[in-house]
Amino acid sequence: MRIPIVTLAAALVLTGCRDKQPPFDILAREVTFPNGTTVSAVPAQTQLEILQGLHYYNSLPANRGMLFIYAVPEKHPFWTYQAHFPVDIIWMDRDHNIVEMSLNAPPCTTAAHECPNYGGKEISRYVLEVKAGVAAQNGLRRGDKLEF
Repeated sequence: MRIPIVTLAAALVLTGCRDKQPPFDILAREVTFPNGTTVSAVPAQTQLEILQGLHYYNSLPANRGMLFIYAVPEKHPFWTYQAHFPVDIIWMDRDHNIVEMSLNAPPCTTAAHECPNYGGKEISRYVLEVKAGVAAQNGLRRGDKLEF
């Protein structure tokens, strides 16, 4: 029991030392919308990456995002606690088809227990977060397939 607590504590300390705006790096994956628009999305697939999400980003250009990759397809509700800007949240099934969207989800600035959950009503394997308005600007709809 002591090792996981020490590991978690070390991870939290190290993430606190990160720059406030992490760079989009070579790990980013290109996500292509049905209209041909591409978004460079940083993958988040470890428990810590998923927990942190876009928390350390002060802003997000329209051509950037974060792609959450879950090992198990299930219902994945999201919240925007400590986010710095509104986002479009797009849930996809294992075949990359959009199964659900929450558009223009605002940052939650209240206590964590007061923050609302968004989505997570459908089974999904992937979730893409992009700047609010990107989904509407690109005409994304439920059933559309995103390529990545």
